[in-house]
Amino acid sequence: MPKIDERIDLYITASAEFAQPILSHLRKLVHAACPKAEETIKWGMPCFEYSGKMMCYMTSFKQHCVFGFYKGDVMADPHKALTIVGKTAMATFGKISHLSDLPTDKIIKEYIKEAMKQTEENAAIKKNPAKKQVPK
Repeated sequence: MPKIDERIDLYITASAEFAQPILSHLRKLVHAACPKAEETIKWGMPCFEYSGKMMCYMTSFKQHCVFGFYKGDVMADPHKALTIVGKTAMATFGKISHLSDLPTDKIIKEYIKEAMKQTEENAAIKKNPAKKQVPK
């Protein structure tokens, strides 16, 4: 049985009407592809951890949602569906305003399984040389 976080229910309910079915669908797909995924909230958005490490996340905005992978820059992308976010290691399926904007369920599950593999292998996130390190 998946580990459900009630805060995710509240997040989905508080999201715009168009986003609710998208977020609910993505949540179900994560748990179907990765039954050991654990839900949490990080950076104010629903996240899914696997083996105690961040695996993927979803969030909603006024006019679109985003679903992405924490180690997206090291994931295989056989369907060319991922877009790297700025100078981070995260990758997403882009802006999602309708369920039809998503790849098929089968493809999404393939990407979730790839994210699981990268998490299990503890793949190193590629460091972007253009990104400046802030001194502590």
